[in-house]
Amino acid sequence: MASKQHPICSSPFSVRAESETLPALTSYLLSLISIKQSNLCVSADVYSTSALLRLAEEVGDSICVFKTHVDVIDDFSDRTIKGLQEIAKRKFFLIFEDRKFGDIGSTVQAQYTRGPLRIATWAHLTNAHLFPGPAMVTTLHSAASKTLISLNQSVSTEISTGTPRTSIDGLSTTGTDPEPDNDPIPSSSTYQFEPSSSNDLNTLSPTSPSFDTSHRRSSVVTATTTISQTFEPCPPNPATLSRSLSSSSGDRPFDRASALKELGPPPHARGLLLLAQMSSDNNLLTPSYTKTCVSVARDQKDFVLGFVAQENLNAEKGDEFLVFTPGVGFPPEGSKNVKGDGMGQRWRGPREVVRDEGVDVVIVGRGIVNAKDRGSEAERYRREAWTGYEERVLNKK
Repeated sequence: MASKQHPICSSPFSVRAESETLPALTSYLLSLISIKQSNLCVSADVYSTSALLRLAEEVGDSICVFKTHVDVIDDFSDRTIKGLQEIAKRKFFLIFEDRKFGDIGSTVQAQYTRGPLRIATWAHLTNAHLFPGPAMVTTLHSAASKTLISLNQSVSTEISTGTPRTSIDGLSTTGTDPEPDNDPIPSSSTYQFEPSSSNDLNTLSPTSPSFDTSHRRSSVVTATTTISQTFEPCPPNPATLSRSLSSSSGDRPFDRASALKELGPPPHARGLLLLAQMSSDNNLLTPSYTKTCVSVARDQKDFVLGFVAQENLNAEKGDEFLVFTPGVGFPPEGSKNVKGDGMGQRWRGPREVVRDEGVDVVIVGRGIVNAKDRGSEAERYRREAWTGYEERVLNKK
């Protein structure tokens, strides 16, 4: 159900970013892609925190998205995420946890927000299968919203004590009595406390007839609880940013560092990609299933940013979904065509996939991870994928 002639296929990323109907995170990513001239996502197929952070450091300048599988990181901890977030902030890329959710609602919510991974607290993007039903999307969206609120909410309590005293107008006030109470408490007074009810073991009450509080001054304890919320700054208006970038011409060369600084950090948001198609041989994601994914996405545009698929899936007027495509790789040395890994995975070249299939972001794993110089290889993939985009959109064939 590819729609390679859909208007979005010939629309530049910077123009698409200006759409007022896009989620903030989609607009941000499209702007980021335009500035870095990178529609490359690297899949971090590694198994330790040090390997993960080293890879992010080496390829970060050439990518727009960094895809993780943190459930296979043997020494995963808060250090893993804090390190990755620091690199993502410095090198400007989004983090995509490839979790592939696919279970009943309550289980999925727990997997997304709880446990040692707590994916919703740090991953800008994640993905899910739709075979459990459309409720998968609303369940994850609800969990993401609640998590974002809790991340930016702090609660502080201030406790103060004082002794009530009578003011000149006869009203009771709270403060420290300047005259100390020298009246002794009668030594004959005894205090016996027992639970006030059999069901409340934490409430004590005096029971002795000799309990006398007439010689005691009462005191007041005041507890003030403050709940405050802070949010990450929103990125600049995409239209304003686009005009700023387009003005960098002639005697004003494009300044990528300044443009990234103007773009700033990602918005305080989360997004979902639906697994609509797969790159492996004989997979069971049928055309009917893919069509249902697109239909559900149209009803959840504020959370579903797009799809993991093998071709452009925008078909109707108003469709603005992103398409991430795995199974991308260069052919082996001396071979003209990319084939696969012998385990069911099929590979295609980045330039052809972007140009001919109308996809937006290519996902590359082992082709970069196993390279001798991963930074240089990531840059090679970036150039090829971007060339495919220019050939498609700018007619530079």
